[in-house]
Amino acid sequence: MELFLETILTSPVFLVVWGVAALVSVFILVRDLSRNNPQIAGLMKWVWVFTVAYSGPIGLAVYYYSGRKQISHDSLWRRGFRSVAHCYSGCGAGEIAGIFITVGLLGLGNFWVVGITFALAYVAGFALTVGPLMQEGVAFPTAMRDAFYSETASITVMEVVALGVDLWLAGNAGMGDPIFWSSLVFSLSMGLLAAYPVNVLLIHFGVKEGMHSPKDGHHAHGHC
Repeated sequence: MELFLETILTSPVFLVVWGVAALVSVFILVRDLSRNNPQIAGLMKWVWVFTVAYSGPIGLAVYYYSGRKQISHDSLWRRGFRSVAHCYSGCGAGEIAGIFITVGLLGLGNFWVVGITFALAYVAGFALTVGPLMQEGVAFPTAMRDAFYSETASITVMEVVALGVDLWLAGNAGMGDPIFWSSLVFSLSMGLLAAYPVNVLLIHFGVKEGMHSPKDGHHAHGHC
């Protein structure tokens, strides 16, 4: 399996194909948001843009399944996808920033890559929960406790899988190597998929409320 993935991911063709697919997916998303789903609040619009930018057609499929007012009905499975997308949009930004800083700018070893990237992913992931709560009038300490309680498991699983896959495939690759970039985008999507069942379970057991259905016109409300 590792050899098969490395063969694909080391090819510049993969990056070109994936880049085109991601751009087309973002275009389709933005057009649908503006034409068919303008009621989705600003925060969730950005959540979907980041999710699709990171994961291309995979993110677009998640949006069409769970994020549009045109869904036939809401369900735990759809709420799980909206919740993991919310987490993913922040954590993905933190992870990408961490990889760029530690590998691209500072040339640090894997120990520092993992530590700093994990920290930035947590900061970004928590910020997407704490910020909206504080806008609703929740005090910062209470918002932080809520974020820690509801998001830690999801972020941890997402980052363990994403960073593990990235290091497994890319190893000590530099920014000039195609596999550096291709393993990054591949590992991000693996983190998304790994954290999905975690979010379903957290919602099922009441640890997370989950994002409200886009059909009710209050998609931005509800703790993720």
